[in-house]
Amino acid sequence: MVAGHLQIKKNNYYIVLNLKDEQGKRRPKWIPTGIPVGGKKNEKEAQDMLLDVRYSYKEPITRTESKLDGRVTGNMLFADYMLYWLFMIKNSVEEVTYAGYEINVNRRIAPYFRELGVSLSELSALDIETFYEDCFNKLNLTGSTVQHFHANLHKALKYAVKHDLILANPMDKVERPKSHKFHGSFYSASELEGLLEAVKGDPIEFPVLMAAFYGLRRSEIFGLRWKSIDFDSNLIMIDHTVVQFRSGGEVKVVSKDRTKNASSCRSLPLVPQYRELLLNMKARQEQCRQLCGRCYTESDYIYVNDLGVPYKPNYVSQHFKLVLKKNGLRDIRFHDLRHTCASLLLKNGVPMKDIQEWLGHSDFSTTANIYAHLDSSSKSNSAVKMAKVLSIDPGIQAGI
Repeated sequence: MVAGHLQIKKNNYYIVLNLKDEQGKRRPKWIPTGIPVGGKKNEKEAQDMLLDVRYSYKEPITRTESKLDGRVTGNMLFADYMLYWLFMIKNSVEEVTYAGYEINVNRRIAPYFRELGVSLSELSALDIETFYEDCFNKLNLTGSTVQHFHANLHKALKYAVKHDLILANPMDKVERPKSHKFHGSFYSASELEGLLEAVKGDPIEFPVLMAAFYGLRRSEIFGLRWKSIDFDSNLIMIDHTVVQFRSGGEVKVVSKDRTKNASSCRSLPLVPQYRELLLNMKARQEQCRQLCGRCYTESDYIYVNDLGVPYKPNYVSQHFKLVLKKNGLRDIRFHDLRHTCASLLLKNGVPMKDIQEWLGHSDFSTTANIYAHLDSSSKSNSAVKMAKVLSIDPGIQAGI
C-alpha cells in the first residue's frame, strides 16, 4: 500500500500520494476528493477515500505471478490470494461489480487477514467468523455490509477449490451473517413541501421532484433521456441507468441500457404537472443550444446543465445535503426520497402490490419487508373487522 495523507486546499480535502519516479525521486500526486472541509462526517468520508486510493495504487499482480509459474499455491498468504483473485476476475464481471469487490477486498478483507498472517490452505471457518465479529464489534459495520464480505469470500474460495489450490471451501461451514431489518428515513408531507420549496430554481430541483413523486432511484433519474418520454401517450419509460463509482483510484461514470432488475424496467404515467415541467426543460435546452452554438454538448439526456453537459450522480447526493443544511431541514439521504414516496402512497391507501410496481421492486417481499411497518391502513382495517366479529364484555373492573 502506497503512503499518503490528506491535505486541505481551497477549503477542500485533497489526497496526496507519496509516489516515486523511475529514478527514485519523490513525486507526490495530488488527487481532489470533492469533499469540503467541515464536520466529522466529511473528514471520515475523506479518510475512507484516502484508504481506498492508497490501496488502489498498489503494484498489481502480473501474469508472471499467476499459477503458471507456481507462485499461486495454498501456501501463499490468504491476503495475497484475494488480490490475485481480484486480478483474475476483473475482465469477467461488470465494472461496477468489480469496483465493489475491489473496495471490500482492499479496504477490509485483505488488511485483516494480512495482519492475521494466515495462508490460503490454513484458512479456517473460525478465522472467517472471527473476522465477521471484528467487523461487527470493532468497526460497527452493518449486517448487510458484512454480507457483501461473505459473498466475496465465498466466490473467491470457490475459485480456489475449482483451480485445486485448496481441497475444500471453508465458507461451506460459515453461516451467512444476519442483517437488521432496514427502515429507511422518510419525510412527512409537510416536510416534503418544505423541501420542494427550498429547491425551487436550484440545480437539483429536477432530481428531487422525480425522486419524491415517482420514487425513482438516482441511477434511473440520471438515465432519463428524451426518447424515454412519450408525450403523445403521456408515458415515462425507465429503461436506462447511469451510475458513478470509484475504481482504481479513479471516479467513473457508466451508462447501461438496462435497470437494476427486470422489474425496474417499467413505464409510468406522465401526469400533467410533470408533462409541463419536461416541456419547459426541453424548451430551455433548445434556447441554450442556440445561445451556446458549438460550445453546447449534444446528448439525449434530460438532466444537463446550460452547456448541455450531463450532471454527475454524486453531485446530487452531495449538493442535496448542502440544501438541507442551508434551509434547516432534517438530514436524510437523497435515496430516502424514494422511501418518502412509498410512505405517502401507503398513507393514502395505495395497495402494497401497486407500490411494488411503481417503485420497480423485483418481488413483493422486497416492498413488504421495507415498508410493512408503515402500512397502518391495513392494520386499521383489520382492527375494525375484528371489532365487528368479536364483541367482549370484560370482567376486569377499575376499582378493587
